[in-house]
Amino acid sequence: MKKKIVSLSTLGPELLMVMMRNNGIVDPDNVEVIGANHLPDRNIVELVKDADVIFGDFCFNKNITAEMARAAKKAKLIQQPSVGYQNIDVEACTGAGIPVANTAGANTVSVAEHVVMTGLCMVKNLLLAHRATAAGEWRQMDIGAGELQGKLWGLIGMGRIGRAVAERLIPFGVRMAYYDVAKLDEHDESRYHTAYSGLEDLLKTADIISIHCPLTDETRGMLGAGRLALMKPSAFIINVARGEVLDEQALACALKEKRLAGAALDVFSEEPVGRDNPLLKLEGTNLVLTPHIAGVTQEAKMRIITAAVRNMVAVLNGGRPDFVVNEVK
Repeated sequence: MKKKIVSLSTLGPELLMVMMRNNGIVDPDNVEVIGANHLPDRNIVELVKDADVIFGDFCFNKNITAEMARAAKKAKLIQQPSVGYQNIDVEACTGAGIPVANTAGANTVSVAEHVVMTGLCMVKNLLLAHRATAAGEWRQMDIGAGELQGKLWGLIGMGRIGRAVAERLIPFGVRMAYYDVAKLDEHDESRYHTAYSGLEDLLKTADIISIHCPLTDETRGMLGAGRLALMKPSAFIINVARGEVLDEQALACALKEKRLAGAALDVFSEEPVGRDNPLLKLEGTNLVLTPHIAGVTQEAKMRIITAAVRNMVAVLNGGRPDFVVNEVK
């Protein structure tokens, strides 16, 4: 019997099969990839009953539900081709004994570069400079651009991406402090030129805050009106983590009332962004909005799909997957 992969991705089954051949799949003629992105959930439940691997949707439009997990009694792996896996009922997969893997670290460089870019953009007041010049105005002396050097940059979350941001900020001569539930050891604090701070102290003192924490019950809504009010009116905030960590309504009010100097958001509580999002109404503000692209560079996309394919190949060849996010007995 052929080994079966059910793909919820928009990638064509033929392309996935070519990539698996290129990454060492044993007996490729005995592997079948079935594209299911266009199918309703009830049909996917039927398809996964004899699937060896389920390949997730990197666009997060197709969920892997508890019903699918219970039906997939043969599945040895659910592979999500992204770092995030909020489209998967991981608890149900764990209960069904199915490992769930992501592609941790594949987009770290991309996100870190995006963070530094948006920080510079806000500090240099680049949006105003562009808008004014494009409108035929010459405002050389009143754009008010600043420098990163000497600023205090606060990092909320010091996992892979937080550390990658810190590494890239060192040459700019910034001072750095961080908040994380797990404190770094002295060696790593020295390596990343940073010091631990309590969250509220960090918000009070930082010139720039960038958010890199996961979305958990503890971090959901962590930065609401009260904590945003602690920040200096001259401060900037960047969110490349999850939209639900930051209260968008409170942020919009703070920007509108000039209680914050600027913000850069790549993630939102609703994606795609709804037309009623208050941040969309802040014309002329030092506000950078991007459609969840920080980790979606051409290079990162290739690393992500390659890591995902190699994981599937490893499992189908009888090995173990990397980047498993749940504990399966």
